[in-house]
Amino acid sequence: MRRRRFLALAGATGAGGLAGCTGLFQTRPAYAPPLVKDRPDAVYYPTHVEQMEMAGVKRKAGYACALTYTYPHRFWLVTGTHTKEVAIKSADTMHVMPVVWDVVTGRVLPDVNPKLTVTQDGGSVLSDSPWPMLSQPMGFHYGDNVHLPGDGRYDVTVHVGAPAAKRTGSLADAPESVSFEFTLEYTESRLNEIPWHKLPEKKGTRGAVSHMDMEMLPASAVPTEADLPGSVLGSGRSGDADVVVTVLDDASRFGGGSSKSYLAVSPRSPYNRYLLPMMGLSATVDGETRDLTQTLDPDLGLHYGTAVGEAPGTVTVHVDAPPQFARHEGYETAFLDMSDVTVRG
Repeated sequence: MRRRRFLALAGATGAGGLAGCTGLFQTRPAYAPPLVKDRPDAVYYPTHVEQMEMAGVKRKAGYACALTYTYPHRFWLVTGTHTKEVAIKSADTMHVMPVVWDVVTGRVLPDVNPKLTVTQDGGSVLSDSPWPMLSQPMGFHYGDNVHLPGDGRYDVTVHVGAPAAKRTGSLADAPESVSFEFTLEYTESRLNEIPWHKLPEKKGTRGAVSHMDMEMLPASAVPTEADLPGSVLGSGRSGDADVVVTVLDDASRFGGGSSKSYLAVSPRSPYNRYLLPMMGLSATVDGETRDLTQTLDPDLGLHYGTAVGEAPGTVTVHVDAPPQFARHEGYETAFLDMSDVTVRG
């Protein structure tokens, strides 16, 4: 059996998937197609979508890590509400993407800040700290464009650090650090075979390609509004993100002490329900404003929460800082100018 494996792209172009569309796939683009000039301040269809290749999946200490890669990508870094494009350089070999998740719950972990070390024949090739980022077909992952000196076999270590977010439930028992070892068999010709296709009719219009059907990798989606635990007070839209507010009656499980209730705010991308980490949120609860803590919970997923007294009547969520992760094309204009969301129980 060949070691490498193409990840299926079933459904990645939205309704109807790719049935009967294999003729749309092309070999490696010399450069990414030009951006649409008048892009909406919202989630929109990108110019093109690629498949990707997997170097392997490793499991250790309750975590799983997949090492995937595809063509070099343009992407955007975010500082505050400002974005800066990272263009593709001529020396870039590939866009490398480690994904880390909790084995038991399947929750993708956005708070472990992996470091990538690549060696060949015992000599150092590169050391890189991939950016936390979001793409439409991939969801949340860590990624960066990197340079390899040529075809060959490389030893790759993905070192995962201690959790940065608050953890609850079974996720609270997290390792302080763990390393995953991979062997990457790289050839330029193999990379050039990865299929991709353009979206000529949809590019630049509001919407998103569906999450890839990726064997062995979980989706980085949060629960639907109907599946969130507790009593959902309501939801609203802010900066094209959906913001759902729920109240649970077991605040002690979240470290709430003697408080009776726990307020959880669950922001997510439209269309794919991807988690939106690295935000600064606060909430005004019946006239009192308090900070919300980014938290990973087995049932709630990634959310922002605080203990409260009785179940609140009115909650206004304030976005003090929009998500500070990097974005692939289709997300770089969204989740920036984010207004308050008010719900009433």
